[in-house]
Amino acid sequence: MFRLDNKTAIVTGGGSGIGRAISILFSKQGANVFVLDLDEVSGKKVIDEISSAGGKAVLKRCNVSVQEEVKKQIEEIANERGSIDILVNNAGVAHVGNAENTAESDFDRLFNINVKGMYNCMHAAIPHMKKNGGPIVNMASTVATVGIPDRFAYSMTKGAVVGMTLSVAKDFIQYNIRCNSISPGRVHTPFVDGFIAKNYPGKEKEMFEKLSKTQPIGRMGKPEEIAYLALYLCSDEAAFVTGCDYPIDGGFITLNN
Repeated sequence: MFRLDNKTAIVTGGGSGIGRAISILFSKQGANVFVLDLDEVSGKKVIDEISSAGGKAVLKRCNVSVQEEVKKQIEEIANERGSIDILVNNAGVAHVGNAENTAESDFDRLFNINVKGMYNCMHAAIPHMKKNGGPIVNMASTVATVGIPDRFAYSMTKGAVVGMTLSVAKDFIQYNIRCNSISPGRVHTPFVDGFIAKNYPGKEKEMFEKLSKTQPIGRMGKPEEIAYLALYLCSDEAAFVTGCDYPIDGGFITLNN
């Protein structure tokens, strides 16, 4: 079950965190993984890790907010492989701020990466995916539906992700293209460690425990746990699943009320 043998899978932001976990898991399940990432150093580490385990993976340096770069890389992948079977839109950035103190430049930056970046990838990949169908998974967040302090721009982008997911699922269902989104709660990634170190110097352990306990289950999620859900949604076993958003949040949405 949940095999992806010989399928061509594109994972954006696959060089770290959740994207890294997805790239590694998909390769273990037999996919030919193409990691699209702007960070060549972390991207290469993932490729080396996959290759040393006997998997197949290629790094494509790409800024998802630049449409020409995205189109070029996806065209190259499609020409090389003959098809694109799976697209995981995982690349994204976060920001701390509310509607009053969020600068226009930060708002635009988050929109360009988190929203336009996903549009760019779907815009380029869907014409190739229409030939054989296949799954698209977009990384959203619990903040798309639950308000939390100081995440104004980030919440805006993740709400847009869910909206785009539903629209694509409706528009391309006749081509057997399935589109779903995943809404993780707080997941322990290098980003979280960096965020705590930057904003709470000297209080790292205290803040890590505090953030962990915001999930009713009492801890942060692991990137691998999100990857398992992405694997299911991209597998043939999920052939009847489309147009849905899947919270995976340790009870954050339903048990915090």
